[in-house]
Amino acid sequence: MITIKTEEQLNLMRASGKIMKEVFERLADYIKPGITTKDIDKFANKIIVSRGAKPSFLHYMGFPASVCTSVNDVIVHGIPSNDVVLKEGDIVGVDVGVNYHGIHTDACRTYPVGKISEQARKLIEVTQNSFFEAIKHLKAGSRVGDIGATIQSYVEPKGYTLVREMQGHGIGTTVHEDPGIPNYGKAGTGVILRKGMCICIEPMVNAGERYIDISHEDGWTCRTRDGSLSAHYENTLLITDEGVEIMTL
Repeated sequence: MITIKTEEQLNLMRASGKIMKEVFERLADYIKPGITTKDIDKFANKIIVSRGAKPSFLHYMGFPASVCTSVNDVIVHGIPSNDVVLKEGDIVGVDVGVNYHGIHTDACRTYPVGKISEQARKLIEVTQNSFFEAIKHLKAGSRVGDIGATIQSYVEPKGYTLVREMQGHGIGTTVHEDPGIPNYGKAGTGVILRKGMCICIEPMVNAGERYIDISHEDGWTCRTRDGSLSAHYENTLLITDEGVEIMTL
């Protein structure tokens, strides 16, 4: 169900987004070669809980950690582990959900680990830029298809591919609400966006082919089938008459 948020809910989302911003800012300094993805999970959890919030993802549909940590060819839903040690040249996507008094925000950043290759740097850059391209002309009255069409027209001519099995989504009293927000599509189609709707736009971009495999062992970890690098960038935003308000940036 698509919901229009009340002013009280929006204020809680802004407070949740403020916690999210702190998590990402501090992770930028924390992530370095030698730490584990479980270290990242504990670090983010401590910040979220210390601010009077809860990690949205912990135990959500059985997910066993506070954040998702997706290294190199892992696209999304990587499970933090003491066995995964980050090394120089890796990239790691950290997907975070913050539940503040029953209202959620959701966002992701892909971080370099030490000095990374030019290929990896460009992939992260294109992924992030595709998000900002998608929101340039977004406002009440736009359609969901406009988002995917813009991301697709930006990413694919640069030689990258978009994951099609995963998508953005509405958000609010639950982590995932309607509508779904694909990262590809046709402009002028799909659900009309209304003032007061909150959505997450999250391009997932592969350096190689778009095809994915989901782990049979844990049921969560989603990797590129060809082993190529993947990057992920996401923010929670509010649709307004004039444009959008990014709540997690």
